[in-house]
Amino acid sequence: MRVICLDVGEKRIGVAVTDALDLTAQGVETIWTKGFERDAARVLELCRQYETDRVLCGLPKNMDGSEGFQAQRVRVFAERLSQEGLNIRFEDERLTTKLATDLLIQGDVRRSKRKDVVDKLAATYILQSFLDRGGWRDDEHKKVELRGVWHMSENHDLDMEREDIVELVDEDGNEVSFEHLMTLEHNGNAYICLVPMEPMEDVGEDELVIMRIETDEEGNDYYATIDDEAELDEVFEKYLEIAEADDEE
Repeated sequence: MRVICLDVGEKRIGVAVTDALDLTAQGVETIWTKGFERDAARVLELCRQYETDRVLCGLPKNMDGSEGFQAQRVRVFAERLSQEGLNIRFEDERLTTKLATDLLIQGDVRRSKRKDVVDKLAATYILQSFLDRGGWRDDEHKKVELRGVWHMSENHDLDMEREDIVELVDEDGNEVSFEHLMTLEHNGNAYICLVPMEPMEDVGEDELVIMRIETDEEGNDYYATIDDEAELDEVFEKYLEIAEADDEE
């Protein structure tokens, strides 16, 4: 299935799409923004045209990796698209617009013409970078939200052959075994990324559970589920970045 890529700006949205084999990125058009509702309607038309529900949004992070107003604006628009049933992913787009502009300048494209194509070209850069890193893999973990506080089970006997298995207890005393995928740091907090070992209510196959590691008054670690959707998205994106870097190595 093809992937449509959006380079979302304040005045324009550049659009690119993969070829039928999902090997190369091709520029499609530039959408001149007319409000989220009309812009979303045009994206839906393009998705129907290319028979896909996969949308990759460029995320304009700051150079230090943090997210500012424009990145949050992209996330809001992406959330609007997801409400229409589209499957959304994000790709770091730092410097892509500058690269596209530099290329147009080198090609002697007049300033008056650049704004018509620069965002479309930037979307092509974003999408090609995504494809070069492996593209849209259906086996990637998806995040899932749980609620409450979990503690390490006191009765858990460590499986010496599977040191990546942890057993947690929820607030109702239910014990659940998880595979530990990764512990990571983000914005000064520590997070643990897990996958249930057995089918679990509210957790689908290949879905990723992310919890924030906290410490109680007695100095014991516990695992708090995340209520803030933005925080959950940020940690999930960092998990994907680290996992993809590990795959490349």
